[in-house]
Amino acid sequence: MPVELTLHKAADEMNRGDLANVLRARQRIAGLVGTYPHRLDLRERLAEVYRVLGQPAQAGRWNYLSEERDPEETLAFERAYRHADARLVALSWQGRVDEAPTETARIRLESLYLEARVALQHELDATPNEETSWGACLIVMVGGTFILVCFLLGIVTLAQFLWRLVS
Repeated sequence: MPVELTLHKAADEMNRGDLANVLRARQRIAGLVGTYPHRLDLRERLAEVYRVLGQPAQAGRWNYLSEERDPEETLAFERAYRHADARLVALSWQGRVDEAPTETARIRLESLYLEARVALQHELDATPNEETSWGACLIVMVGGTFILVCFLLGIVTLAQFLWRLVS
């Protein structure tokens, strides 16, 4: 179904106003956003549906890359997805930052990627850099050798059994 026809059907369902039709409209528009993730107009339509459903965090999620966004919805989205990497996943952006259709979207995506990189680097820096002891390596090597010897003995025993069975 062409995008415009799908949007028209979704608009009709939204105008009906009952919950079942609004949920169908949400499903239609979410499908379009999944198919065309770079189209900000589709994301804004999905945000409108979530406003009708009374879900500001989701409205903020789908309106996050838009030129104009409601600060309360944005705050609700950021509270629901506290970490930048979680927000990036929630935005369902596919492709590179420079593929974003507007400068505002590119700036916001780049800011999220930078924030996620900084948080990851902070986690890596906080992770203790422990050397593995020689004793632990020796135990692993001895254990691995023991398992290998048991495996080989099992194969030899099975081969002897089969040889006696055939003879």
